[in-house]
Amino acid sequence: MPGRYLAGMDPAPSPATHLTRRRLLRGLLGGGLAVGALGGAGLAQAARFGVVREQAALPGLRSPLRAAFLTDLHYGLYAFAGSVRAWVDAANAERPDLILLGGDFLDLRPDADPAPLLTELARLRAPLGAFGVWGNHDYGSFGRSDAERRGLPGSGWQARQQELTAAFARSGVTILRDAGRAVRDDLWLGGVDDFWFGRPDPAAALAGAGERATLLLSHNPDLLPDLPGPAGLVLCGHTHGGQIRLPLFGAPVVPSRYGQRYAMGWVRGAYGTPAYVSRGLGTSGVPLRNLCEPEITLFTLTPA
Repeated sequence: MPGRYLAGMDPAPSPATHLTRRRLLRGLLGGGLAVGALGGAGLAQAARFGVVREQAALPGLRSPLRAAFLTDLHYGLYAFAGSVRAWVDAANAERPDLILLGGDFLDLRPDADPAPLLTELARLRAPLGAFGVWGNHDYGSFGRSDAERRGLPGSGWQARQQELTAAFARSGVTILRDAGRAVRDDLWLGGVDDFWFGRPDPAAALAGAGERATLLLSHNPDLLPDLPGPAGLVLCGHTHGGQIRLPLFGAPVVPSRYGQRYAMGWVRGAYGTPAYVSRGLGTSGVPLRNLCEPEITLFTLTPA
């Protein structure tokens, strides 16, 4: 695995499974396991990221392209502008044709200013553009979790979501929410809404693909068994690879209904669809990692 880099880190908001991960990780800390076993090493592992190189052959693709995939930045609690700057610099250094972002950009209060994050994302450079999807922590940062806890109507968080979608677009990142577009004559890119807070519709995201190769972004890999048909490749984040992994055991906690099945790496969805689940870049719950290095993934996509 080529070059290692140093960057920052970060945590998480609300839904039940995510709270379970947060509580268990903090319980491990309280019990001394994480502190005793990890200590400063856990902080160091969370701050050191690598560029992972993968290949995939896509039916319908006529010529190769290179796509950089960054996910789970979690800007706002443990990760700040300096972390994002390092990630953006590393992605740009690979000179990708396309940049893909897998959601959970934000870990902010709904009234917090994301401008430093947007300033760094605006520096991403790829001839075919930068595209992303929302994740569950983004919805928390819109204010949806607070609104639901208080029994408030959705108009406030929905307006915040629209405002941030426009702000990301001004910074050069197009958010795909159950939508897609031809990023090249032979490649259709689709993106779905968050699995926990949205109503993801992969059929709508891929509806215009025609005979093109297909690439689908889904923040949460739990969508994979429910794909309505085959896709060339699905890219996911959300799990952080479990974030804290133990020798011979794996991850004690993965925020997925399928346990460790979709924790990280290459997996299969419905119809045998190949998918890759990134370990992501930020952290959730506690600013620690173990045996689970943060990653930017550089895909070389070739004709099948």
